[in-house]
Amino acid sequence: MRSFVRTVDALGVACAAIAAILITLAVLVVTWMVLWRALGNSAYWEIEFAVYAIVAAIFLGSPYCARTKGHVAVDLLSEFLPTRAATAMAVMVGALSLGVCVYLAVDGYDLALKAWRHGETSESLWRPAKWPLYATMPLGLGLTALQYLAEIFRPLLDPEVQ
Repeated sequence: MRSFVRTVDALGVACAAIAAILITLAVLVVTWMVLWRALGNSAYWEIEFAVYAIVAAIFLGSPYCARTKGHVAVDLLSEFLPTRAATAMAVMVGALSLGVCVYLAVDGYDLALKAWRHGETSESLWRPAKWPLYATMPLGLGLTALQYLAEIFRPLLDPEVQ
């Protein structure tokens, strides 16, 4: 169980690094676009590339966000509960979050598969395929589901793993 938690944590960090690179690329492309257009030129791919990169970064950064508790959470109730009740509530919330992530990952997989099978592309002039963008949803949310599973197991391990 300990190696599972460490492996999932490492995957989350790797995905966060990829997400950071994607956000950096999006910022650089948008900056280039502003300068390029200020010089009187035009391009047609940069906005859509930036959108694809940012959406992918959101899904791929999700496991790390779950691990570091970077999402918005209301923890007022758990602060006042006894330790055992707070742990039970954390496990219930983790199980609910796991279920939501699994559902969305399966739904995202269906979406990506349909887009790939039908050769869906965007309606823009660039016309990139949609399936790579959609594929980040099951990948990111599947890994987030694994992260929530690790978070459910984490209290069972000794404090140094946390």
